[in-house]
Amino acid sequence: MQQLPLPTLYGAEWCPDCRRAKDYLNANGIAYTYVDVDLDISATRLVERINNGKRIIPTITHLDKNYSNPDNPTLADLFGINEGAVVRLYGADWCPDCRRAKRHLQDNDVRFELVDVETNDWAAEEVERINKGKRIIPTIVINGEPHTNPDNQKLNELLKLNVEREQRVYDSIIIGGGAAGLTTSIYAQRDRFDTLILEKKSIGGNAFLTEKIENYPGFVSISGPDLMERMEQQATTYGATIKTGVEVTDFVRTGNHFVLNTTAGVFKGRSIVLATGSTYRRLNIPGEDELIGSGVHFCATCDGAFYRDREVIVIGGGNSALEEGIFLTNFTTKVKFVHRSPEFKADAIYTDKLSMMGDRVELHLDRTPVAFEMDDSGSFRGIRVRNNATEEETIIEADGAFVFIGQTPNTQSFKGLVKLDDRGFIATTGLANTSESGIFAAGDVRQNAIAQVAAATGEGVLASYGVREYLKGLV
Repeated sequence: MQQLPLPTLYGAEWCPDCRRAKDYLNANGIAYTYVDVDLDISATRLVERINNGKRIIPTITHLDKNYSNPDNPTLADLFGINEGAVVRLYGADWCPDCRRAKRHLQDNDVRFELVDVETNDWAAEEVERINKGKRIIPTIVINGEPHTNPDNQKLNELLKLNVEREQRVYDSIIIGGGAAGLTTSIYAQRDRFDTLILEKKSIGGNAFLTEKIENYPGFVSISGPDLMERMEQQATTYGATIKTGVEVTDFVRTGNHFVLNTTAGVFKGRSIVLATGSTYRRLNIPGEDELIGSGVHFCATCDGAFYRDREVIVIGGGNSALEEGIFLTNFTTKVKFVHRSPEFKADAIYTDKLSMMGDRVELHLDRTPVAFEMDDSGSFRGIRVRNNATEEETIIEADGAFVFIGQTPNTQSFKGLVKLDDRGFIATTGLANTSESGIFAAGDVRQNAIAQVAAATGEGVLASYGVREYLKGLV
C-alpha cells in the first residue's frame, strides 16, 4: 500500500517566511518534509524551475501542485485548517454525497483539503483502508479521525457549527431536489412565489446518477449531472433558496402555514410539495448486506470507475439495467447481465445496443439470484443463481455486482400525514393534490408516476399550478 504523500517545504534557516510557514504547519499538526535549499543544490534548481528561474522560498509542493511563498490563509485553504479543526475530504467529482458535503462545508465557511480518489491511487487505497475494504466516499478526516459519509447534521456536531432557527415563511417548501422539485420551484418562482428546496442528499436526485440521458426533449444526448446542474442554476437564477443535506423529520399544520422540523432547524411554509423521489430496490438475498459498498452497488455512475479493467455483474432487465450496464462497458473488460425472465423488458433501443457489444457482454437470462457469494477473506466472489427451467444452481463469478431491479418511493416519513397506496406511493388528484389541503406531490414519489426525467419535469409544472391555485385561495 502506498504511503500518504507528505507536502514538501523547500526553505532555508535564514528565511523569515520559511519560519512563519513551518511554525503555522507545526502549530496545526500538518506533517511535511522539509528540504533546506542551502544544503541541497538539486532542491535549489527545482525551486528555480518551479518559479521560472527565481529562487523563491518557501516553495511548497503537494499533490503535483506548487505554491510559492504561500501566506497563512493560503496554507489554511490548502490543508483544510480551521480554528479547532483540520479537515480533509476524500471524494470524486461524480459523487453526489461528496457534492453535498462540500457544499455544506463551503456554506459554513469551513476550509477543507479536497483529495480526489480518481486521480490519486493512494487516496483510493486510504479510503479502502479506513472503511475496511469498502470504497465509500466521501470519507472525511477531522483532526485525524475519519468519518464515513457523515450527513450534514453529523458535520454540524463534529465541527460545532451553529444551526439557527429560521423565521422566514416561504410560499412553498419543496422537499426533494430532483427534476420534479427543481421544475416546481422554477415555475413557482416565475409566479413570484418564494420557494425553498430541502434536499436530503444532493441536488439532482436519481437523474444526477445517470451517465447519459437520450430521451429528454431538446437534447439528443446529455449527461444527467449536466442537465440537473442546468435546472439548479435556473431555479437559483429565479430566486429559489436551496439547502442540501437537510432531512425533514416531520411537519405539522399551524393555521395557514406548515412548520417543518429538519436536521438543519425549523422552517415554515404556506404550502408543501413532496418530491422526494425513490431509492433503488434491493434483492434482499444472503450476502447483500455484508457486501454493499464492497462488491454490491446500486449506481454505475457512482461506483463504475472502481472497476476499470475488471468484470462486473448487472442484475435486472429493464431500461435502467441495460443503460447502466452498457455504460459500465466503458470501464470494464466484461459485463455479465443476469435477468430472471427469458427476455429483457427494456426498450428496443437498449437491446439493439446490447446486441452490438460483442464479447464485452455476457447474458444469463431466465436466472434468479439466490445469494451473493464471498471468498475466504470475505470479499465479493460472485452471485449464485438458479436456472428457472432446470432448478440447477451455479455461481457467476466477477469482481463486483450492480443491482437495477426498480425503485421504492421515499415516503416513509409521510405515513399518516398524506394518503399512500399499498406500495407506499402518494395518492394524488387534480393538480398534484394529495389527501391534505396545501400539500402536493410530484415525480417518482407519486402514484402511477412515469419514472422518466421528462415526466418528472411535467409533474413539477403540474404541482406548481396546484400551489398557485392553493395560495391564491388563502386569506
